[in-house]
Formats: sequence, structure tokens, C-alpha cells
Amino acid sequence: MRIGLGYDVHRLVENRKLILGGVEIPYEKGLLGHSDADVLIHAIIDSLLGACALGDIGKHFPDTDNRFSGISSIILLEETGKLLLKSGYAINNIDATIIAQKPKMLPHIENMRKNISIALNIDINKINIKATTEEGLGFTGEMLGISSQSISSVESINF
Repeated sequence: MRIGLGYDVHRLVENRKLILGGVEIPYEKGLLGHSDADVLIHAIIDSLLGACALGDIGKHFPDTDNRFSGISSIILLEETGKLLLKSGYAINNIDATIIAQKPKMLPHIENMRKNISIALNIDINKINIKATTEEGLGFTGEMLGISSQSISSVESINF
């Protein structure tokens, strides 16, 4: 069994959609980034790549490549899942946390889990997503941005 850790953070800005876990969440601001800036998916991608010693999201989907400008991070997650299989790894589980003062995430978590399950072609029971605040402290607490952390475990599969 191998374990990987992922982290991502993006700034909240006006005139952008807020996309987390592939779900558009009604809010007056969205996350700024080269792609759709989905911090949850980006953290998950990094944790999966890290578990397999395959680098990070920037190596596979660089923000200097116009092909990824505005792209849905769910597409990047699908590609990551294919890369893991090609490299001989299966996902055991994913546990992720969204850190945001606002908006509330609970109403959207099941749809996020479904999107991730479909993108990676794994059982939804292998995916856990939680949300928390930083009690008004720091970057996320001051509602300047949203961050996410993820830990994943994978295992080698025999072909």
C-alpha cells in the first residue's frame, strides 16, 4: 500500500464560478486559476500522483499549457485515473477536506463524491469529503480563498 498527500489553495474573486468537486456552487465569488480552479480536485490529483510517485498536477497539467486554460478539473482527474491504471495502481481510498469560511459545503458533498466516483471509475464508498472552517482565521477564514487537503491510498495491481 502507498499513501499520497495533496494540497491546493486558490484566491476567491468576483466574476468567476465556484466549482468544487465538479459541482457549481452558488456563491458571489469563484476561485481564480488557469483551469476551473477546483481546489478539491487539484488536491485529490496531487495525492493520487504522490502516492504513485508520479510527480504532481503541475508536471502533468502545467498552467503554461493553453490546452488546460479553463478546463474542467474533472477531466484532469479522469486523465489522472487513467495514468494510475496504466502505471499499475488501483485506488484504495480518498479522504479530502475543503477549508472554507463560506459557503456551506454540506449540501454539495454527495454530488462531489458522485462526480469523483464517476471520473475515477471507483466505488463511491472509497471517497470521503469533509468541510471545515478556520473560525475566521487566516486566508480562508477571512474569505480571501478556499483550500483543500487530500490523502489517498493506492496499491499495486498485477496485470
